[in-house]
Amino acid sequence: MIDSGTRRRALLGSAVGSAVEWYDYFLYGTMAGLVFGPLFFPTGDPVSSQMLSLASFAVAFLMRPVGGVLFSHVGDRIGRKKTLITTLTTMGLATVGIGLMPTYVTIGMWAPILLTVFRLLQGLALGGEWGGGLLMAVEYAPNDRRGLYGAIPQTGALFGLALGNLTASGANAIFTEEQFLAYGWRIPFLLSVLLVAFGLWIRKAVEETPSFQKVRSENTIARIPFFEALKNHWPAVLVTIGAKFIETSTFFIFATFSLTYAIRLGFTRGAALNAVLIAAVVAIPVMLAVGAISDRVGRKKLYAAGSVVMLFYILPYFWMLNQKSIPMLVVSTVVGFGVIWPMYGALIGTLFAESYSPDVRYTGISLGYQVGAALVGGPAPLIGTWLLQKYNGSYVPVGAFVMLCGAISLVAVSFAKDKHGQNLDS
Repeated sequence: MIDSGTRRRALLGSAVGSAVEWYDYFLYGTMAGLVFGPLFFPTGDPVSSQMLSLASFAVAFLMRPVGGVLFSHVGDRIGRKKTLITTLTTMGLATVGIGLMPTYVTIGMWAPILLTVFRLLQGLALGGEWGGGLLMAVEYAPNDRRGLYGAIPQTGALFGLALGNLTASGANAIFTEEQFLAYGWRIPFLLSVLLVAFGLWIRKAVEETPSFQKVRSENTIARIPFFEALKNHWPAVLVTIGAKFIETSTFFIFATFSLTYAIRLGFTRGAALNAVLIAAVVAIPVMLAVGAISDRVGRKKLYAAGSVVMLFYILPYFWMLNQKSIPMLVVSTVVGFGVIWPMYGALIGTLFAESYSPDVRYTGISLGYQVGAALVGGPAPLIGTWLLQKYNGSYVPVGAFVMLCGAISLVAVSFAKDKHGQNLDS
């Protein structure tokens, strides 16, 4: 029998570690949209520099499936805890490295090359982090509260995003434009040292999950989890990939692309950052509520409902941004990112953890989740920028891209298993 104190420690370790990892990861996306173009990818053309900067942001998504397979192999064979400590340490080292990077003016072409290497390490670490952090919560959860428990590490992404935007916005407010470009942008990256140390301290106090202990005690550990997942769970992997499309495309449209798009419309950097920050804060309690509701009505219904609402909302969202009003900027971002996105963002982890047996669960959810993110999530801001350039600034093609992602996810999630209220390992 698992006592409540053990469950609380597991949830805290999952949430804190997830928040730190996503803080590091999203901070790069924020700075890629704001300053990395002229500092690391100067071309003489601001749009070209911006696209190269966003491409460096997107390239990490290619490493996320690699990190997912690599670390989940260890997680399914040796344990979730050791893997999560390794991923958090790797992410922290990469983020501090970015904060110490010389710019193009100092070391020339080595600047974008080394920056991209650190970004690839971030992608590798996050690829292994997400699945393990999620399972730390879900595998400790009571059967009737698994949706709520699974939503908690998902809020870690929002805490990380909010914290990243808060530090970036604070640095932007404290320093002049010249100071911010010279050294102010580095401070949020260097602060990661403190967050990583705290996350490691929390995670070392958490024991292995009950599901993994059961697999180990019954000697049913998969020899090569990757092959086992593809052999016995390939439909679930495909469903996870497809369902990820709407969740990841809209997340990065709101969290990253909207920054550059809003600035392009004439909003200040601070206004764009604050709108996303407010939406992320609002989304946290909404996600917890959605997770709790899913324990009563099921995950699939809510996931599908949120996807449909987003299909109808995305074009009005861009229309509201184009009114060039700060209240409209905030309201439109809060509705889309703070209310609608959590309807599926809170559920994606729990819904798909329920689709795999415990011996390959880490591998299965990581593979599907990270491949979906690599196909759509990372390229989403780049695709949005390219579509704007190609269609003379029209937002309609960007909205059409999101709607296509939503249609694919609706088809995929219709095939998902929904085990709310049932034994996870049955």
